[in-house]
Amino acid sequence: MSTAVFPSATSSLATWLTYLESIHTSAIDLGLERVAKVAQDAQLTKPAPTIITVAGTNGKGSTCALMEAILLQAGYRVGVYSSPHLSRYNERVRINGQELEDSWHCRAFDAIEQARDTTSLSLFEFGTLAALWLFREQQVDVVLLEVGLGGRLDATNVVDHDVCVITSLAVDHVDWLGDDIEQIGFEKAGIFRTDKPAICGQPEPPASVAAHADEIGAKLHQVGYQFRYQVNEDSWDWFCGAFDLTHLPKPGLPIANAATALMALGCAELELTDEHIEQGLKTVQLAGRMERIALGKGQPQVILDVAHNPHSAQYLATQLKLCRPQGRVLAVVGMLHDKDIAGTLAVMQDSVDAWYCADLSGPRAAKADELCQHLPTAMSFHNPVTAWHVACADAMPEDQIIVFGSFHTVGEVRDEILTQIEEQHG
Repeated sequence: MSTAVFPSATSSLATWLTYLESIHTSAIDLGLERVAKVAQDAQLTKPAPTIITVAGTNGKGSTCALMEAILLQAGYRVGVYSSPHLSRYNERVRINGQELEDSWHCRAFDAIEQARDTTSLSLFEFGTLAALWLFREQQVDVVLLEVGLGGRLDATNVVDHDVCVITSLAVDHVDWLGDDIEQIGFEKAGIFRTDKPAICGQPEPPASVAAHADEIGAKLHQVGYQFRYQVNEDSWDWFCGAFDLTHLPKPGLPIANAATALMALGCAELELTDEHIEQGLKTVQLAGRMERIALGKGQPQVILDVAHNPHSAQYLATQLKLCRPQGRVLAVVGMLHDKDIAGTLAVMQDSVDAWYCADLSGPRAAKADELCQHLPTAMSFHNPVTAWHVACADAMPEDQIIVFGSFHTVGEVRDEILTQIEEQHG
């Protein structure tokens, strides 16, 4: 056990985060026994009247953001828990679309520290419990929980949720979940509950998903069967039995996730109108997901996207074809070594004209040279910000710069861009 000095409710957020990183033996420690004990002792397993838990390889954050936007239009008080963050820890908890001040997180951490007693918790487990505490204290109507890793053994699975969602299924996190898609399906389906709605937005998922739903008696709603959608030129339609929605506005996030979000909200039996749905789809946005940032007149287009595996890279490549610039596409990329680097870069190769590969920092970081091995021509840099500046210097106004590969890559470059914009307008 660590001898780290115990912070208080009035300590800084940085002090708390440093402390929480020191009190457990590993950053990732899958299993529910420890976190479930604290959640039950602190009465955090049902922090709101309605709880929707969202698992999946990709699309979790987008699906939560889509549900959040619609629910806010309907006047619900909404709490969202997501991970990882791009720049600040505070991004992980939103209430009514807003981050909370540091002091709230510190109070929550202090409450969990008191509740855990001698139970050891990882940073993610601690943060999950703190988020549940915040939602209870803030008296939200609906909680949207994004699963961190897998599902069955993830800390978010201690909650007594009303609806659960699997957004997509692909091989990722092989060090923890393996490379067997049936096993991955089983791990994700571990959030299913007996007699509760379970939504699957992955077309033709592995058999393990439906098998687990049947085994425990969960009410499975599968895209392509219980619900489906159709994309039109300027709109899209959603179909669910006798209840159809047509001519919906296209959101700035994947329509597949929007269709899944609508099914989840319908199963939650919340009071929503067509207007709430349409306005939510029009207003939804999520940092680092096909995020476009305007640098100014005479500057290249910029797109930030946290695509970090072949599945998410395929969506990014498809979107880039729809907004292909007159000039070249320059890519700033940095990745983690436990990702499918070769597969992700292969998907993107036909979409990119020039590569700017960057080292990331931390134990899971891949070096730029490792990325360059998979590319015919690429430049190597010690960090994403340096790579970004060189790409900007090389770009013409008619070009497009994309930044992708990791939350770390996008977060660092995004901070640099926003700082530049602020200084220009300062």
